[in-house]
Amino acid sequence: MFYYLLKYVLLGPLLRLVFRPRIEGLENVPASGAAIVAGNHLSFSDHFLMPAILKRRITFLAKAEYFTGPGLKGRLTAFFFRSVGQIPVDRSGKEAGKAAIREGLGVLRKNELLGIYPEGTRSHDGRLYKGKVGVAVMALKAGVPVIPCAMIGTFEAQPPGKVIPNIHPVVIRFGKPLDFSRYAGMENEKAVLRAVTDEIMYAILTLSEQEYVDQYAAVVKAEEAAAGDQKSRRFPRMPLG
Repeated sequence: MFYYLLKYVLLGPLLRLVFRPRIEGLENVPASGAAIVAGNHLSFSDHFLMPAILKRRITFLAKAEYFTGPGLKGRLTAFFFRSVGQIPVDRSGKEAGKAAIREGLGVLRKNELLGIYPEGTRSHDGRLYKGKVGVAVMALKAGVPVIPCAMIGTFEAQPPGKVIPNIHPVVIRFGKPLDFSRYAGMENEKAVLRAVTDEIMYAILTLSEQEYVDQYAAVVKAEEAAAGDQKSRRFPRMPLG
């Protein structure tokens, strides 16, 4: 009930008024039945904008940190994500990945829409990064189509670290469903999973027209953070006075 209250009364109309998102290819999202919507992830706003414009309910796999934050802000964030039916995902380790896949398959078995960001984390610089194969595992095990989606303009509207979004035009673009039935029964083949994931990422890239980086976003973030730490140690800040 809270999901639909937010979508149609509280949050949805406000998001449409502020961002005035232009929607393209909405007819590519099936009106019924299970499907995966796989998109790029540029901003915290992505979690709200896509559900606001879809006619159907969509359940996202959301990082567990959204449900465990400290203080009043953390409790409110956790309440919001639970109220709208989002599923916490622990991103640390192989077993955590298996748990996320089980949760996602549970959504698909109920003939619902599952939203997933194959990059595994938000892009910190607006580029599109290499996708993780979990989306391919779920698509093949469930035998469902994957609808690629591109969020355009949300990075400029709410870049990392910005709490209150800028007023910036946003486009949400859906591509034609991708059918992977030719790989049925091959969800344990690493080469197949990589090929399926790369096909999904290429479809997202075609829609978004981002610059592509053939590395995992989390790895690049960690490398850049480590380089920044080394630089700060090499040139320590001198005390004033």
